[in-house]
Amino acid sequence: MKQVSKLKRASKLKQVLSIWLWFIGSLFFLFSFFILAFCMFLFPQKTTFKIVRFLFNILIRLMGIKLVVKGKEYIQPNKPYLIMGNHQSLFDIFVVPAAIPICFVGVEAAYHFSLPVWGYLIRKWGCIPIERNNLKKAVLSLETAKKTLLSGMNIGILPEGHRTLTGKLGSFKKGPFYLAKGAQADILPFGINGLFNYHQKGSFLLTPGTVKLNIGRPMPYESYQELSVEQLRQITFDRIYNLSR
Repeated sequence: MKQVSKLKRASKLKQVLSIWLWFIGSLFFLFSFFILAFCMFLFPQKTTFKIVRFLFNILIRLMGIKLVVKGKEYIQPNKPYLIMGNHQSLFDIFVVPAAIPICFVGVEAAYHFSLPVWGYLIRKWGCIPIERNNLKKAVLSLETAKKTLLSGMNIGILPEGHRTLTGKLGSFKKGPFYLAKGAQADILPFGINGLFNYHQKGSFLLTPGTVKLNIGRPMPYESYQELSVEQLRQITFDRIYNLSR
């Protein structure tokens, strides 16, 4: 009985802690929104991105995430990358910009653009909507992404397409690899470990702890230009799998 009582008490404490973290995080996110909306009108995108990183680092700390980043030395700041990694949690959208020190726009599910606050931010930032269930629109989105890469702007994309439900790395969509080959882009892989334990899809519970983000060595276009899309997808999957362990 004592063991059951302890478990119930621990469960209630976790619920209370989660509610508090969501409350604090939501308040700070709204505060950040007004700052970023203001900055987007005043400063160049790269300057605003530095402010984004600063604010998101504070946000995730307030919400109980201790972020550890390795591999930043592999990044060449003036070289455009197609940034790819695993999708563990809703909080990827805050952790990835906080961890990776180069300005980028994201390829996001189209419905994200209709979300309050967040939808405005990503639309204003220049993120690219993609319709997962509409092939023609998805192809147009990839063409837009290709032009963005060729213009010199980095793009972030999560090739699983959806958050993991099990904590394991899911299969990758083909679209990002058609994009990589079409734009002749260097791929910058990364792997996140710990965010699935922090927050899982469908739950409001949060478990504060350490989150690791490992940045891998870039994959230059010349190293994969002779590979098929399937081969490139598998190689990238293996790289990200190893980085996320």
